[in-house]
Amino acid sequence: MGCVAIWHDIEPAARDDFHEWHNREHMPERVGIPGFRRGRRYVALRGAPEYFNLYEADSPETLAGQDYLNRLNAPTAWTQRVIPSFRNVARAICRVAFTNGVGSGGIVLTLRFAIPDGQRDGTVDALRRRLLPPLLYRVGVTGVHLLLADDAASRVETAERRTRGNATDVPAWIVLVEGIGVPEVDAAADDLAPALGAHGAAGVDRAIYRLENTRLKTPWAAG
Repeated sequence: MGCVAIWHDIEPAARDDFHEWHNREHMPERVGIPGFRRGRRYVALRGAPEYFNLYEADSPETLAGQDYLNRLNAPTAWTQRVIPSFRNVARAICRVAFTNGVGSGGIVLTLRFAIPDGQRDGTVDALRRRLLPPLLYRVGVTGVHLLLADDAASRVETAERRTRGNATDVPAWIVLVEGIGVPEVDAAADDLAPALGAHGAAGVDRAIYRLENTRLKTPWAAG
């Protein structure tokens, strides 16, 4: 599987326009691309930036494919009006290295961090085999996911990116913990923190978000 993970703030004056654009045009447009499965938007309860968006796709190749690039290179008039209001953007096109759980939680905790190159393979193996699976058995945790960014694909220059006109960070390592409440996902991340530190995790950014909207493949499955 592949996904696009996006964090950003929005200029206050553009917030209402952003919500309408994202609900009525952007999410349906993105999920309508062949190979895209679902889009979700979250708003911050703790930490920053204010918004976290997650788009899931059949594979990482879908996200580097021509259908997606064609959409990025043909932004609508509404997109061109809203995108310049984005601030503090972090965006990564990712391979899903681990995913498991019993469902989608209304709360998600995001961890963004870096791991030294020499420890990459060992850290991926430890997260997949030893560190992430036990979190799934914590009370109130509904899903745990490890996303690894494709730096080159994430930095491809597109018309939509030029419209935004500000710098974009690419987080290399991402862990998502979904659950039923803030204490539940927070406690899971507390359990994981020492192990990440032991593997040399640096620049760890931790935030908690509440689900605002979900868009599935078809309008009649949009709830």
